[in-house]
Amino acid sequence: MIILSAKDLTKTYGVDVILQEVSFHINEGDRIGIIGANGAGKTTLLRLLSGELPHDGGDFFLSADTTIGYLKQSDNFQSENTVIEEVEAIFSGMEQMEREMLELSSAISEKAQRGESGPEVDRMLLRYDQMQEEYRDKGGYSYKSEINGILSSMAFGEEFYGKKISTLSGGERTRLALACLLLKKPDLLFLDEPTNHLDIGTLKWLEQYLKSYKGTILLVSHDRYFLDQTVNRIFEVENHKLYTYEGSYSAYAEQKKQRREAQMRKYQNQQKEIARQEEMIRRFKQRGTEKLAKRAASREKRLSAMELEERPEALRGKMKLQFHQNFKSGNDVLLGEGLAKSFGYGSNEKRLFRNVDFDIKRGERICVVGPNGVGKTTLLKILMGDLEPGQGRLKVGHNVDFGYYDQEQQLLSGSNTVLEELHDAYRLYTDTELRSILGRFLFQGDQVFLQVSALSGGEKARLSLLKLMLSGANVLILDEPTNHLDIESKEVFEDALLDFPGTVIVVSHDRYFLNKIPTRIFELGQEGITAFLGTYNYYVEKKQEIESGKKYLEELSAKEKPVSEEKRSVSEERRLKKEQEAKERRLKRQQEQAEQKIEALETEISRVEEEMCQEAVMTDHVKLRELSGKLDELKEELSEEYEKWLELQEV
Repeated sequence: MIILSAKDLTKTYGVDVILQEVSFHINEGDRIGIIGANGAGKTTLLRLLSGELPHDGGDFFLSADTTIGYLKQSDNFQSENTVIEEVEAIFSGMEQMEREMLELSSAISEKAQRGESGPEVDRMLLRYDQMQEEYRDKGGYSYKSEINGILSSMAFGEEFYGKKISTLSGGERTRLALACLLLKKPDLLFLDEPTNHLDIGTLKWLEQYLKSYKGTILLVSHDRYFLDQTVNRIFEVENHKLYTYEGSYSAYAEQKKQRREAQMRKYQNQQKEIARQEEMIRRFKQRGTEKLAKRAASREKRLSAMELEERPEALRGKMKLQFHQNFKSGNDVLLGEGLAKSFGYGSNEKRLFRNVDFDIKRGERICVVGPNGVGKTTLLKILMGDLEPGQGRLKVGHNVDFGYYDQEQQLLSGSNTVLEELHDAYRLYTDTELRSILGRFLFQGDQVFLQVSALSGGEKARLSLLKLMLSGANVLILDEPTNHLDIESKEVFEDALLDFPGTVIVVSHDRYFLNKIPTRIFELGQEGITAFLGTYNYYVEKKQEIESGKKYLEELSAKEKPVSEEKRSVSEERRLKKEQEAKERRLKRQQEQAEQKIEALETEISRVEEEMCQEAVMTDHVKLRELSGKLDELKEELSEEYEKWLELQEV
């Protein structure tokens, strides 16, 4: 059943066309992902369909009695309520029903105590039964546990219940707005960037919740992994038009590529045929005979009647990003031992983490994950020296030059224009050179004179990445760099990181990004860091293995009855002790051998890299190819040795 349909929907702002003659339909139960470049009109479409904005052409039709819930990018809380008061207000009707049922129950009890009966009591009992049934159908017996469940899943523990909404951070307000919307359970759910400010655990919960949601969902998102998990259709807003695709984001990406290739092939084939026909007409006319002139006229007539294929619209300009380093760092980049950090004192002290150990080498791409509030951003600031750890030791390697991307964009000056912001940081460039560089980052024409404060989140993100690119740093510290980037910009950014020869340390909740970028994942918790080789899928798989192993050992331990010390003979104790000591010696020897092998491989890699940089070798393509192949083999072997070494650490 169609729940919403649009026909030739159009929206303009002055002379700027945002959406032009957009038509589509949405079936009940659909899960639709809306994608497109920043500024393409995705949010405008949601606002039109929700009735917040008037449309300038066309129309849309909503099924009767359909309720709409709309999560905006910025919440619209005006209330001075506490968190729990705001949530309980959603169920004020339930509380009214509870009071009425209680009053009716008391009245029935009083009449029963007085021994009264008759039609009036029968009517009261019937009304009470009806109210109970209505209360049950509306979820009256489960709504309180549902409130607790959803608030807990959105990282609102009981300590948040009494907090005023005005004291919450931007991310907390967004999560609360989402929690309230899910509790209302509208028929049609509009979600604008619902994954912003959610950690991986909350994202997984939201994915599962939306999969089982009984209503229809229309969501705007740049999170490719989230789209793959939650939607069955894609609406792409591009060049003021809307194109529909069946399936998940991955299916859309393949379909779009195939559709564009087919359109281009069809257009090119037709152009070739037109050129061939025009050449034949020209030749017929040149001959000058009456018969050929008639043929030429006939072909001209057929050619003029041909339905012309439209040339596929040019692909939108992509950001051109390439990170470089002014000089190489040493092989040892960062070493942390026993790092800890907390804020406050005494009873007000809040501990973020402790016992944080790591050893980061040149060329690694480290992604830091963990729940919100554990201190990931704080750890990044400690690595750069902006904050001092409460305990432990941090050693920064030789020639390390940090470049920092701040998710809050606080390193940009809002009063500057785009051009001034760049000129203040890099005064050796001329305005012409800077405008050329800005053009590569899609700041064209008069856009370079826009104030930074007037830029969108995506534009600020691109400007911050441009400043980072020009810095020439050899260690990039990135805090949620993909949050405000559209999908195309994310892909350009990811490719640039993969080509970067330096070291990358990044905090991210973007699982598509986490499946592409890291060589290692650091899971930060209150008790330290757990390191995992490889990308996100391997990290999830390994975590599940570890959890399954722990559970198995716990079950095994519970089944086995411990042998009392008194029942063990002295010889048995001695034998067990010797076996344990031998096992520990063997493990230590294996660990030492693995460390020696890793050290030898790293030394050989450094030697090969230095040899490749020699002038004589750089001009010898045969030698360079040979060394490059050897380097790849060494790095592959080093990766395998690191994995063996990590497995030995976990024994």
